Amino acid sequence: MRKFFYEFKDFALRGNMMSMAVGVIIGAAFQGLITSLTDNILSPIIGLFTRQNFDLLELHAFGVVLRYGAFLTALINFVIMAFVVFLMIRGMNYLLALGHKKEQAKAEAEPNCPYCKTVVHKEAIRCPACTSEISEIKEGAL
Repeated sequence: MRKFFYEFKDFALRGNMMSMAVGVIIGAAFQGLITSLTDNILSPIIGLFTRQNFDLLELHAFGVVLRYGAFLTALINFVIMAFVVFLMIRGMNYLLALGHKKEQAKAEAEPNCPYCKTVVHKEAIRCPACTSEISEIKEGAL
């Protein structure tokens, strides 16, 4: 039983698990913020055009109440959340691409060994991986 608790502690306190927990908490708080924005600001503005509370729009059909205003509010919440997540992922991909461009430019600036494809410093005499002579490679390439 003690081993089980140690394994659980290692699992729960792992860096990935804690990051995920923080992400879920911040995501829930952000969802509350977006819901408040939609319910308290956007719905009343749309309600100006419908002349009533947007959330209370309903359709009575065959004894059933269809609350399409609440559905449209949830749809607006979803679109806003999806757009914000899209912008966040787009920004992260842009930042990652900047790092890859720098690495790629550095790799292109330094010659690669044609035998093992290892990046070799421009002043090196031999390849650090396969020990082939770089001077022969440079002369052969010219």
